[in-house]
Amino acid sequence: MDTINRRILKRLQQDGRASAQQLTEHVGLSAAPIWRRIRALEADGVIQGYYARVDRTKVGLQGCMFAQISLDRHSGEIVDNFIQAVRDAPEILECHAVTGDADFLLKIVVSSPEAYDTFLHRFLFNLPGVRQTRTIVGLREIKNEVQLPL
Repeated sequence: MDTINRRILKRLQQDGRASAQQLTEHVGLSAAPIWRRIRALEADGVIQGYYARVDRTKVGLQGCMFAQISLDRHSGEIVDNFIQAVRDAPEILECHAVTGDADFLLKIVVSSPEAYDTFLHRFLFNLPGVRQTRTIVGLREIKNEVQLPL
């Protein structure tokens, strides 16, 4: 990862719609080599996609919950099934395997506390191998960055 690629990535994180021509001012290369570098970064999986950043509260997703999940057993099948179920649940935005009292930390967005209760009963409480669930309710979002510090 050289300095030029880092500059390209930093600028694309600020504006994913920036064209290669627009990036020339920030990078110091002409558009053709920038375009080739962007394609290589995409092919290598460094750039994983482009999306619109949406304010969740403006689309009715007021609740942000963090669930600490502990599993009964850590057999390959239980863990694999849990991970696949988490990947398939659109309410779960993030899942991290963690150390400490819990095995996983989930970031979940829902419309309300009632919707979270429904999600728990419909989804989390029905997953095989889940021993314990502890929820932390997000009261106010102070910082939510998606840009990496390049």
